[in-house]
Amino acid sequence: MSSEPSAETSTRLGPEDLDPCLQLDRVSFGGWWTRQQWLEELSHPHAIGIGIDRGGDLLAMAWGRMIIEELHVSLVAVAPSQRRRGLGRLALEQLLRVSREEGVRAATLEVGSRNGAARALYAAAGFQTVGVRSGYYRNGDDAFIQWLYMN
Repeated sequence: MSSEPSAETSTRLGPEDLDPCLQLDRVSFGGWWTRQQWLEELSHPHAIGIGIDRGGDLLAMAWGRMIIEELHVSLVAVAPSQRRRGLGRLALEQLLRVSREEGVRAATLEVGSRNGAARALYAAAGFQTVGVRSGYYRNGDDAFIQWLYMN
């Protein structure tokens, strides 16, 4: 098993990927979305989900919704056993590439003020903080509002 991201493949996720998405959500976030919410996201015509897999196992994913020429990034998830290998970066890069090909000109997201790993990932992709949502998350953490303008 290679430790390089090149051993993995990326694919666009759809309704047939419901169970792997639920599983990765569960191990990464403790179940961010319900089964019904995942089914709706996987079926939504303006949603883009990119999965990084190896041998049929979903290792990472990035998810967003297009609203006119903007992409709202909802999540980037990486299986705990696969973290720090560049898979989150790869999934996010592929999400941004696909959305750009579909006419997106800017991307936005919220990231927890204490989530250093995610903040570093988004900064490396070019996202910049433009505002703060105080107490946005259930645990009381603030959210940094970030934007990336694509050319």
